[in-house]
Amino acid sequence: MKKILLVEDETSVVDFIKKGLTEGNYEVSVAFDGNTAINMALESSFDLFILDIMLPDKNGLEVCKELRIRNIKSPVLFLSALGTSENIALGLNIGADDYLIKPFKFIELHARINALLRRSSQKEVTQEEKSKNVYLIGELVVNDDAKTVAKNGNVISLTATEYRLLLVLIKNKGKVLSRIDILESAWDINFNLGTNVVDVYINYLRKKIDPENELIHTVVGMGYILKEK
Repeated sequence: MKKILLVEDETSVVDFIKKGLTEGNYEVSVAFDGNTAINMALESSFDLFILDIMLPDKNGLEVCKELRIRNIKSPVLFLSALGTSENIALGLNIGADDYLIKPFKFIELHARINALLRRSSQKEVTQEEKSKNVYLIGELVVNDDAKTVAKNGNVISLTATEYRLLLVLIKNKGKVLSRIDILESAWDINFNLGTNVVDVYINYLRKKIDPENELIHTVVGMGYILKEK
């Protein structure tokens, strides 16, 4: 169930909106002034904010601005009787996602809320998909889409084999991998040929990305593990 924070000081408007949204299967919390709204936003996570502009304490513009300063990225919909082009532009320019003028029809408010939440969900999915292929380990950044490795902003050149080995270690971060595990994953060899190829390439990798031995650790008699100190 999506959570909405309604920030409005007119009780009749609050009752009207809360009833409609609750019936629409939203969880609605209410703040009657700007300071309370900010405190609630810091204490709980909300999927969307509906803000009046003319509020006690802090006005809606100040609330929106503070939400963005605090890196709260949930959509903000202004609901205000201030309907000039200047008011609308000001609200959107300080970080709001939409602006609806009072008086309004609930069907339009509901449609705008659905649209904002839909766009927000799509952004979250896109960001999650992007982040799945970027790995951060200490000061090391590995982008598996671009097949690049960088440390402290400096690009590190790896061979294809070294890169495959690094990716195997990263995807098993915190897990001890035996030499056979690594052979199967990085070389596609499913039995131990009595080769020291894993040890050799671990040393190559350490020299390039981990000369301080802070990431790749040897577990005597068992294998290797990648973990941050």
